[in-house]
Order: sequence, then structure tokens, then C-alpha cells
Amino acid sequence: MKENFFVYLILNIKNRKTISYVGWTNNIRKRLQLHNSGKGAKFTRGRRWILIYKKKLQSKKSAMQFEYNLKKNRKIRKQLIEKFISTTVDC
Repeated sequence: MKENFFVYLILNIKNRKTISYVGWTNNIRKRLQLHNSGKGAKFTRGRRWILIYKKKLQSKKSAMQFEYNLKKNRKIRKQLIEKFISTTVDC
């Protein structure tokens, strides 16, 4: 059985300020639970996170490359965040 990998974008919204984090994993649910329990990456500790984007990839190498590119490209991250916010706001 071939393992799948995911690149994800999580978001914390507090006092109208958005804070985002990009990572990769082979288990999205478990990773999000770790972030929200304070056992994830040091940057994510002490905040409540919601998953706003994920992309399934076939190899660890491609996941790591995509994560790197998404972290570097703030324009794409901003677009994903704005898309998420615009679809969740009540009109």
C-alpha cells in the first residue's frame, strides 16, 4: 500500500489578525490534533487552529517541495486565506 502525503495550511484568527502555518504530514487529523494540543510545531503552540487547505501528494519529496514553495509564496497563501474567509463569512 502506497502512503500518501499532504501539505496543509492552518489558520488562527484572533482579534481580526490572521496567523497561518504551512506544513506537511501523512496524517492530517493527527497533525491538527497535535497543533491544537500544544504538541505540534513550536510556532503553533498556544493557539487554536483550523484547517483551511490541504493537497494530497504521492511522495514525501514532492510534499516537502510543495510545502517549501507554499511557505515562500505569500501571495498564494494570502489568496487561499481570503478565499476561505470569503466562503465562511455570512452575507
